[in-house]
This record gives sequence, C-alpha cells and structure tokens, in this order.
Amino acid sequence: QVQLVESGGGLVQPGGSLRLSCAATRSIFSINAMGWYRQAPGKERELVARITDRGSTNYADSVKGRFTISRNNAKNTVYLQMNSLKPEDTAVYYCNLKTYGSGVVGDYWGQGTQVTVSS
Repeated sequence: QVQLVESGGGLVQPGGSLRLSCAATRSIFSINAMGWYRQAPGKERELVARITDRGSTNYADSVKGRFTISRNNAKNTVYLQMNSLKPEDTAVYYCNLKTYGSGVVGDYWGQGTQVTVSS
C-alpha cells in the first residue's frame, strides 16, 4: 500500500506563490501518473495538473502559465509550483497517484492541504 504525504499549503496574498510537495512512502515501479486535484467549498473536485512517469504533463486551463508540475522519481515526489495566485485558487489541494496495468490498477490520495489566497 502506498501513502502520499503532502506539504506546503498555507495562506498567501493574491499574486503570491506557494509550492506544494507530495511524497510517496515507497518506490513506484509500475507505469504511473501523479497529479494534483483541488476542491473548493461547494464545488466538485477538479484536476489541476498531472505528470506521467515519463514526464508528460497536462494542466487545467485555469492554471496554465501560472502553475508548474514536476517530479523527482528518485525521491518518489511530485511538486506543484503555484505562481500569480488568485483568490479563486483557494481550495483544498489533493495529491493523487494512479498506477496502470490493464487500466487503472491503483488509485491513491493524500490527505489534502489547504491553500488560501486572500489579502
């Protein structure tokens, strides 16, 4: 069983930056993708950014040009660098790991970290 441990959330002013980190508790040997989702009060959880084990990325339109996802496979860690933050980025951010075989064979979630963008 893999656990995901997140860190880096907090309170920041509009226009500021934060970096989120998510570390898996063990090495991941299967084909996989790691990503960040977020959920604001009263809204559904949505994909923010995703990166495969080969480094392919995709982003929600609302964060393109402001957020950057990256990973360090040797450390089993994924990062989300968030710049030019806006109040509408306020949400609980969740780390996710999906492993693949014949389809999705594993789907793991972190505990969530609060990001609040406010003056």
